[in-house]
Amino acid sequence: MAERDLPRRRDVLKLAGAGAATALSLTLLDRHAGAAEPIKVNIVNTSPNSAFTIQELLKQKHWLEDFGLQPTTLNVADGSKLMGALFSGSSDICLLSGFSQVLTADAKGGKIKMLAGAQLLPSYAVFSKKPEIKTIKDLEGKTVATGSVGALLYQLMAAILQKKGVDIGKVKFVNAGSSANVFRAVAAGTVDAGPSLYDVYEQQAKYGVHSLEDGNLWSELPEYTYQGSYASEDAIAKKRDALVRVLAAYCKAYRYIQSPDSLHDYVAARQAALHGDPKLAEAEASSEWRFNEKFKPYATGLVLSKERIDYMQKLNISLGSQKDMLPYDKVADMSLARDALKLLG
Repeated sequence: MAERDLPRRRDVLKLAGAGAATALSLTLLDRHAGAAEPIKVNIVNTSPNSAFTIQELLKQKHWLEDFGLQPTTLNVADGSKLMGALFSGSSDICLLSGFSQVLTADAKGGKIKMLAGAQLLPSYAVFSKKPEIKTIKDLEGKTVATGSVGALLYQLMAAILQKKGVDIGKVKFVNAGSSANVFRAVAAGTVDAGPSLYDVYEQQAKYGVHSLEDGNLWSELPEYTYQGSYASEDAIAKKRDALVRVLAAYCKAYRYIQSPDSLHDYVAARQAALHGDPKLAEAEASSEWRFNEKFKPYATGLVLSKERIDYMQKLNISLGSQKDMLPYDKVADMSLARDALKLLG
């Protein structure tokens, strides 16, 4: 072949590039043509800022969609509304909520199963504005703000009071509602103390409050499981595959937010989710992120142990909301968590 008939290197590269692009396009078309329709799934969570942040991060990263899901997420004000959504079938799964009410419902014949752990360690501290109140023991005879009797904040305070030998009958509980409302009451001095989330922990001087010496609940109550994931037995039977995929997507989020590379995305997700003062959102989200990165509170292995569920049952019994211990397999089905871990590899 004469030299002038040899293909130029530039032309060869063009042809190779065009071929690769065509092959890639065909591959993507084949994938699209063969892909199943996304599975609709209805998620319900309560309304702490941390839940909104994780939900927004999942949305921005498209992690639920990556697992073939078409999600709709509802946030409700309290556990009773959450349980109502699951029992009615309007929601399929809860990912981020306290679960003492699941155990009490099961004890009364309800058919809800724990599927996984979520945030294991409680990211709460007990705060006071009163300088004479230094320890949990000092709360005997005092007024403490929580949520309603039986709600998460009440249960957290009851657990730490019991552990520190305080007679709960000698503590006056006030229902302030949410953690944010509890903190406002503490900062205003209208109550003697109350539990609030870690996102204000680094701003104690700003608000003129202090955390109690033995009031950091992540270290004082590590056996207390703050949040879990659960669904009705009906949803498990009818939408098992979807629930497994949801657990996998949320587990991916848990792993990411506890990694050292996630700060920027976590702050951006908080700012986008709450639409409030961006500087305040940055301060609170950064504090929360540092807690996550340091203490690793989220269940990156998903499976919730029998010991953790038994502790919550015993606490319910001590507070009178549950009569008897239930077998682990009556209240939990961790096979979905194990299948979700397989999807993650």
